[in-house]
Amino acid sequence: MSPFNGKVAVITGAASGIGRALAVAFAQEGASVAISDVDMNGLAETLRMVEAAGGSGRTYQVDVGDRDAVFAFADEVQSTQGGADILINNAGVAQMATVDELTMDDLEWVMKIDYWGMVYGTKAFLPQIKAKGDGYLANVSSIFGIIAVPGQAAYNSAKFAIRGFTEALRHEMKDTSTHIACIHPGGVKTSIVKNARFLQSSTAQDRTDASTNFDKLARTTPEKAAQIILNGLRKRKGRILIGKDARMMDRIQRLFPAKYGSIMFGKKSPIGELGNK
Repeated sequence: MSPFNGKVAVITGAASGIGRALAVAFAQEGASVAISDVDMNGLAETLRMVEAAGGSGRTYQVDVGDRDAVFAFADEVQSTQGGADILINNAGVAQMATVDELTMDDLEWVMKIDYWGMVYGTKAFLPQIKAKGDGYLANVSSIFGIIAVPGQAAYNSAKFAIRGFTEALRHEMKDTSTHIACIHPGGVKTSIVKNARFLQSSTAQDRTDASTNFDKLARTTPEKAAQIILNGLRKRKGRILIGKDARMMDRIQRLFPAKYGSIMFGKKSPIGELGNK
């Protein structure tokens, strides 16, 4: 029997991409889902897919960057679904700009959603997971939480911070029944680049080109990513790498921790167009 059967799986950013695929995958394993996003139309479609897969769940409109909203979300899950056994902090956004070009508002926007959203989710749901026993908490970082790339300083900052927070939590929880994992996707075919913030000076063509380049590089489907995540949790892995590109970049960073930039990027590389979720 699946270790997820009969459990309540909370997934943020579930209106599309990896979050949607995770909701369906957990449903197929017998879990009930509590899915959140700001996009209620997308969430409704995800729930239809969950139900088509034989599962059940509830949708919640939540801005993960709003601390009070996240804690209220946790309270609702407790009262309506009996509390969380599993939490996947997946919601996230991207910003494409060099440090010189990056505005403070844009940097704070990325950190609020990607980093603080993860912190709020962890703090709100971890007590429920611990109380129910034998649970899972996984935070979605990125391969950009292992390597830093040009034009992604805001995204790198959030994803490195997620990795540090999650690894510290894993050490703290090592002698408990709650498993902690950090997830590092490489290029996954989602809408993160299409929905990313660009410089105000960027043109529609710039955005189209970035999205086209990303689609060429992103070779992992959300469904495949979800299966890798579930398999990693099943095996109680602390670090879950998604995609051959993520595994390759992780190896290069380990071998050349100070020189990987010149190896990967040179003068210009399309790798900076990668993202996840």
